[in-house]
Amino acid sequence: APAPSEAEGEQIEPEVNIIQRDDKTIEEYRVNGRLYMIKVTPKRGAPYFLVDNDGNGSFESRRSDSQLEPDIMIPNWVLFRW
Repeated sequence: APAPSEAEGEQIEPEVNIIQRDDKTIEEYRVNGRLYMIKVTPKRGAPYFLVDNDGNGSFESRRSDSQLEPDIMIPNWVLFRW
């Protein structure tokens, strides 16, 4: 039996570029130089993600606490929290 190639066993690690702003922290995730996800953590409020699902350069938003299927996005906001 042929030995498996080393590339099959490799884990692809994303490159993460962190940008600090006064009002938020932005984390850019890239694989092989291609930006595929952005995490935005505001100073106030919940973090959210911008994801390029199909690689066309168009980013869709994802809430970090969303329990929805990845293809179903319904906008919602927290108005009050106790």
